Amino acid sequence: MKMLQNLIPVKAAREVCDEFPIRRREDMAGDEETTTAATLETTSTWAVASVCFILIALSILIEHALHLLAKYFNKKRRRSLIHALNNVKSELMLLGFVSLLLTVCQKYIAKICIPRSVGETFLPCKTLTESDSEEETKCEEQGKMSLLSRQGVEELQYLIFVLAFFHSLYCVLTFGLGMAKMKKWESWEAETRTLEYQFTNDPRRFRLIHQTSFGKQHLRYWSEHRILRWPACFIRQFYPSVSKVDYFTLRHGFIMAHFAEGSNYDFQKYIKRALEKDFGVVVGGSFWVWSFSMLFVFFNAQVFYNYLWLPFIPLVMLLLVGTKLQGIITKMCLDSHDKALVVRGTLLVRPSDHFFWFGKPELLLHLMHFILFQNSFQLAFFTWTWYKFGFRSCFHDTTEDIVIRLVMGVLVQLLCGYVTLPLYALVTQMGTSMRTIVFTEGVVEGLNRWRRKAKKNIARRNNHSARPSLDASLDNSPSFNTLDTSFSVDLDQPSSDAGYLTVEISDEETVATKRPEPRQKLGSFEGFDSCKTS
Repeated sequence: MKMLQNLIPVKAAREVCDEFPIRRREDMAGDEETTTAATLETTSTWAVASVCFILIALSILIEHALHLLAKYFNKKRRRSLIHALNNVKSELMLLGFVSLLLTVCQKYIAKICIPRSVGETFLPCKTLTESDSEEETKCEEQGKMSLLSRQGVEELQYLIFVLAFFHSLYCVLTFGLGMAKMKKWESWEAETRTLEYQFTNDPRRFRLIHQTSFGKQHLRYWSEHRILRWPACFIRQFYPSVSKVDYFTLRHGFIMAHFAEGSNYDFQKYIKRALEKDFGVVVGGSFWVWSFSMLFVFFNAQVFYNYLWLPFIPLVMLLLVGTKLQGIITKMCLDSHDKALVVRGTLLVRPSDHFFWFGKPELLLHLMHFILFQNSFQLAFFTWTWYKFGFRSCFHDTTEDIVIRLVMGVLVQLLCGYVTLPLYALVTQMGTSMRTIVFTEGVVEGLNRWRRKAKKNIARRNNHSARPSLDASLDNSPSFNTLDTSFSVDLDQPSSDAGYLTVEISDEETVATKRPEPRQKLGSFEGFDSCKTS
């Protein structure tokens, strides 16, 4: 019995000794796991130098590529695209600065403790994941939780870079699709210079508005009733979004409002320049657009079931804008019909701001900006959650969520590029005032050079007297003495600040060394001099 009592402690001691190495090995393994994250103090200098060299080389390569692209745009005199490229650079710099602030402040953000009852509201997922970092442990000891953990800050930085990439890529693809769709407008513009077109639109021919192609297309039984007109315009925006008849009629109305009758102004190139300038606005960001993006992040909580309604907002707004643009064309036709039942030559529509919402054509540009940004933001958010948390994460735990977001993102891009953007590019030119982009880059440079030269001459001759009119010094200016004096431009306003201006051209739109002879209107085909055909 005594021997058994002595054996029990020995057996227990052996079991303890057998378990001790195992526990010791587990503790050592745990220590190794906690010490695997090496700092720069224990990292080879060649490794640090190699990584820094690769990152710097990639950055310089990207910067050089952007510089070459800017030189190409400058060579082609595409200042609007240069402005768009600068906006992209500014947007990337802004997002990079935000990422830098998050990196510097992530420790301090993680130390901000909030009550657990507040932190567990509006969650994107049903379950919470625990973190063992120092800051979260400190908040845990107080019975609270961190406002945003370090891991959350790092994941947010990934979202910022994905958003910057998607927004720029999405805008380029959308405007590329729109430009490709509007490529056929070049042949339409060339057709306006043919004898057949000028004979068809001979101002000596009189017709009823209902007999014109534009009138047949827009003067229907539903045109007079607003309740019926909106559904009809909604359907008409899909096919064709811009017809040849609409292009010819709106082109004629634009030229008659701002140029001389029969002018051969290239309306298609003007639309192209205007769209490039709008692209510079859309590709950038603004405070109100970012504010709505933060609302999108907030409504991503599970309690809102946002996949059932949030992806549809850009689509609904895009269809509303397209319907409004078609409605503007119909209302211009109705306005011409109310003023005259008989037309001479081509039906004349009169551009005016009152056709647009709140009398502001530029409001449609801001709506297009919002639509493109929000749609790209949703696609970027989906890609980011897929990359960081997996395809079947709690952010997209249902098949309906995935299908709706992907289908809406692709559908909005196709509709915007092929349907709404060409319609927007044409109709928004029908405001009361035409834009400064109406002049080519060469004319703008000549006007600015002449303006600076005239100011110097006036200041040199009249230092203390009242400033005379700039028109009086036109003949004395050797830098732009070939400009036709029929141009009348308010040059006291900087060209970069004013988006629109009113230009009166009494005779010719082009620069000529001599004042041309007056055009024959009754003996010509819409400005085409029949005496010069031989």
